[in-house]
Amino acid sequence: MPASPNASTDRAQPADTAAIIVGAGLSGLVAAAELVDAGKRVVIVDQEPAASLGGQAHWSFGGLFLIDSPEQRRMGVKDSLELAKQDWDGTAGFDRDEDEWGRRWADAYLDFAAGEKRAWLHRKGVRFFPIVGWAERGGYNAVGHGNSVPRFHITWGTGPGVLEPFIARVKAGEAAGLVQFRHRHRVDELIVEDGAVVGVRGSVLAPDAAERGESSNRDVIGDFELRASAVVVASGGIGGNHDLVRASWPERLGTPPSHMLSGVPAHVDGRMLGIAESAGARLVNGDRMWHYTEGITNWDPVWPMHGIRILPGPSSLWFDAEGRRMPVPLFPGFDTLGTLEHIQTTGHEHTWFVLTQKIIEKEFALSGSEQNPDLTGKDLRLLADRLGSGATGPVEAFKEHGVDFVVADTLDELLAGMRELSPEVELDAANVEKEILARDREVENEFSKDLQLTAVRGARKYRGDKLIRVATPHRILDPKAGPLIAVKLHILTRKSLGGIQTNLDAQALAPDGTPVAGLYAVGEAAGFGGGGVHGYRALEGTFLGGCLFTGRTAGRAIARG
Repeated sequence: MPASPNASTDRAQPADTAAIIVGAGLSGLVAAAELVDAGKRVVIVDQEPAASLGGQAHWSFGGLFLIDSPEQRRMGVKDSLELAKQDWDGTAGFDRDEDEWGRRWADAYLDFAAGEKRAWLHRKGVRFFPIVGWAERGGYNAVGHGNSVPRFHITWGTGPGVLEPFIARVKAGEAAGLVQFRHRHRVDELIVEDGAVVGVRGSVLAPDAAERGESSNRDVIGDFELRASAVVVASGGIGGNHDLVRASWPERLGTPPSHMLSGVPAHVDGRMLGIAESAGARLVNGDRMWHYTEGITNWDPVWPMHGIRILPGPSSLWFDAEGRRMPVPLFPGFDTLGTLEHIQTTGHEHTWFVLTQKIIEKEFALSGSEQNPDLTGKDLRLLADRLGSGATGPVEAFKEHGVDFVVADTLDELLAGMRELSPEVELDAANVEKEILARDREVENEFSKDLQLTAVRGARKYRGDKLIRVATPHRILDPKAGPLIAVKLHILTRKSLGGIQTNLDAQALAPDGTPVAGLYAVGEAAGFGGGGVHGYRALEGTFLGGCLFTGRTAGRAIARG
């Protein structure tokens, strides 16, 4: 039987609803959990089916930024709040008047990451893989971009493990009558009365059997209106809307790419940003964004243009589309946006990793919960396979089935395969061979003028990298290390670094700097706090953490009244 035009009125909304939360991702769920803890009533509206509860966070690797953690100390890492602040400031590059609130949120978040964040999560049952990762290393001087030490704490259970306690708390609130979920409810307007946001209006969408992350229909079968003391925008960013990504693309990153893969589902469409702006909120730093350069086409896609990011160790040789080696310090895992900026100057949008089987076995991890079944499923047997010899099953599956992989026994065969994958670009095969041979000669000594080899050897001085992340330096053309592998890499959309400007209570701010009464913003929609807590660049592991911190802040602020 078709749903009635008034489908949303089938369940009455409690008159004393404290908040309507727009978006059922991590930041919205955290805000809802805090309100449930305070005994407040909440309605969560989301345009997607219930199958997508948890949003983007479900698909994540579950990496969280922590400072001076027990895991770091056990790995011999000496970290401090002062060092982390040095890294954050050097990475963010705050230089705008609009950055005032982003700076304040950064200071508050660093205090949180060095203070109660781990204990708060630990009380909720969150645990971490004991080896701390070192992503986004920078490669510049001490006050420049990047993490000085490993801070990427992988959640035991990956993204679903981060979500688990908050989903459980909100579901308990639903059972207690404190929470209502309104899936397939798309917000089209924030209701403003006497200068205050007092509710939402929108469209009821037709039921859809789409599985998690799959595109769902946008067929309207009715409308709805909900009212509450506060509205929280927790709708995420723009990474699934490539037209909006291109429209926001900054000149400093060159010409917007004509072809990109999507690192997020299609429903990450940025609609709520314009809707919040129409209700009086100020949007800032829309030209700041975070996209990866190591994207590969998912051979088993869930959403349109689905790409997966390689989380690389530092050993693969990186070439542009024409076969020129990437300049220092644009090595794998060092400076994402610096690499993106360089790629956009080359006239082509893809690049190449050239490596060996020995490197792929030790250094290739794939971002995403579904690509890491051992960590996601908390499977100790599979984890033992990861820690042993050989690549993980998902990596080998991409090597076998992925359209971006070339595997060969000889360099001539490898170069021929690369040309076949990209016949539209003239690959300078002679230069690729020259660079590989020259680099291989440098491996003969423990010292080198090749700064990538120096970086590799430096990385192996960290116990975690030596154990599971960085291969022993060897000749690329050593047959014992083979076969040879080339991977065609694409630009992969991911995160917005700007958004709705908020104060330290997560209240949305108007253009004159005053709070918009009744309106809050959290997570990526708020630039993870203040409309841009990261500035121009982000330290890895801070996206999920920003959702946790902003959601917690908003929930507690609303509960206080």
